[in-house]
Amino acid sequence: MAAKQVRVSIRKLEEGMKLGQTIRDATGRVMIQQGAQLEDHYIQYLEEHGINSILIQEGEEDEPDVPLSEKAKRAVEMNRQDDPVKMQLREDVKKRVGEGVQFLFDNTESEKFITATNSVTDELTRAIMKYDAVAVDIATLKVSDEYTFKHSVDVASLSMIIGKKYGLKREEIRELGIAGLLHDVGKSKIPLEILNKPGKLNDEEFHQMKYHSLFGYKILEQNNGFSTAIKSGVLQHHEKMNGRGYPMGVGADKIHPFARIISVADVYDALVTERPYKKGFPKKDAIEIMMTMTDDLEMEALTSFLTSIILYPVDSIVRLSNGEYAKVVENNPNYPLRPKVVATESGAVYDLNNDVHCQSILIL
Repeated sequence: MAAKQVRVSIRKLEEGMKLGQTIRDATGRVMIQQGAQLEDHYIQYLEEHGINSILIQEGEEDEPDVPLSEKAKRAVEMNRQDDPVKMQLREDVKKRVGEGVQFLFDNTESEKFITATNSVTDELTRAIMKYDAVAVDIATLKVSDEYTFKHSVDVASLSMIIGKKYGLKREEIRELGIAGLLHDVGKSKIPLEILNKPGKLNDEEFHQMKYHSLFGYKILEQNNGFSTAIKSGVLQHHEKMNGRGYPMGVGADKIHPFARIISVADVYDALVTERPYKKGFPKKDAIEIMMTMTDDLEMEALTSFLTSIILYPVDSIVRLSNGEYAKVVENNPNYPLRPKVVATESGAVYDLNNDVHCQSILIL
């Protein structure tokens, strides 16, 4: 069924409905993203802000209802390979994690700061370790629709999966998760008129914003219990391999591995996330952009990212540049943009990465 927008009274909203519009606050910040599944706290937010009705999306726009021919079904059965085990967060876990991160940003001087940090990180660690997850479906990353909290958890989740592929040990992955969660905690010290500005920052405002990584480092310094690796990840996550980053402008040999990994996760999530002053890039385009950023990002961390993400999950339907629809049957390690697919009508098998005859075929 094709997606359509239906206006629904707030009184008739139910959990699980999919939002058909983006909800913004008075400053233009995205509070609930279009496409989010409604939960109790979202509905409560809408009621508290006097919103009487909203658009609800019915049907799925990302999964066209394309039937498979008998020939295609046989080809799918012969070629289908399950995706690697993916990191999964249940909705109740997402809610706890989102609330936990909000507490951290609002209570940087609380005596419970370290305890709350450990609690949130342990939730993410369990989600990775319980089923030995080695990949993440980047379409499902979403914990909160408030940008700072969503971004922090997405970066932590991605960083931990990248870190596992990078070869870090369990305790290092856990510490990396803490650094990812807190990488932007210094923004709690940035003036709200800059942090919440709906438009692009001017040079002076951006200069102030660049201090957030240093502020974050100082917050962790004041809370005994954070390792040097965690503090380095927070301090250096905007440093670049060519030495043109901030706050210190150090080069590759001085950047901690945690910061190198967090930088990759941070760049990806920033590219795909919609902000009041910019539209998010499609995930495919974001990955293509990152593959050109070899002067900024460490190659090993970038490669670990590319081999850990699933852009087109097995069984999803995609549209090809040759005009055909196809079903994804196998993802190719190292090349998330080029899976193996089966055309839904002709049953033709296109190995977009390994078959030279498929070089000109793209997923649209």
